[in-house]
Amino acid sequence: EASYPSLRLGLYEPVKVLFGANDAGAPFYKKFLAGSAAGAIGSLAGNPFDVLKTKMMASAGDKPPSMSVTAKELMAKQGIAGFYRGIDSNIMRAMVLNGTKMGCYDQAKGYVVAFTGFEKKSLVTQFLSAVAAGFFMTCTVSPFDMVRTRLMNQPSDAKLYNNAFDCALKIATQEGPLTFWRGFMPIWSRFAPTTTLQLIIFEQLRTIMGMKSL
Repeated sequence: EASYPSLRLGLYEPVKVLFGANDAGAPFYKKFLAGSAAGAIGSLAGNPFDVLKTKMMASAGDKPPSMSVTAKELMAKQGIAGFYRGIDSNIMRAMVLNGTKMGCYDQAKGYVVAFTGFEKKSLVTQFLSAVAAGFFMTCTVSPFDMVRTRLMNQPSDAKLYNNAFDCALKIATQEGPLTFWRGFMPIWSRFAPTTTLQLIIFEQLRTIMGMKSL
């Protein structure tokens, strides 16, 4: 969490400026692309830790191995490539997640301001916009979460899927398209509070540091 969210949130505004999405009346797709680019960079930095987390959570026994032990075992068995297992699906997920999150949040703030008259820096505006972003993010990210989990948890000695596309195709054809949204409510229950808190705290910190609201 220290690497991935920091980069995907912190890089949004500079990438947004680079993409020309900071202008008044900028279309949604530019904001989505800016969020996607920031998410991709964050995913590259955070993928090794994501793999370690998944391995540690899936380990059996009463006492899970430490992060250093898990890292050593992974390096010995799979090398550096093991830390970037599932990187294709992770980057796609990060791009969709952050693009939806930041793009919808940014766009929703404009609608909230227009309909309510509140300022962009208002907590009410930030809260309502963040809740909307969390819902749409769950809708778009759930399929990528399913593919990522399947890829990361497949055994090293039995390759079930060749890549993210192969995994998605097999899930869709063998288990049905709705499988991608299995566990939607738990995912939304996790995203709703975390997205809201992340964005509100991020905005408040920007205000404290003398930066304008997104």
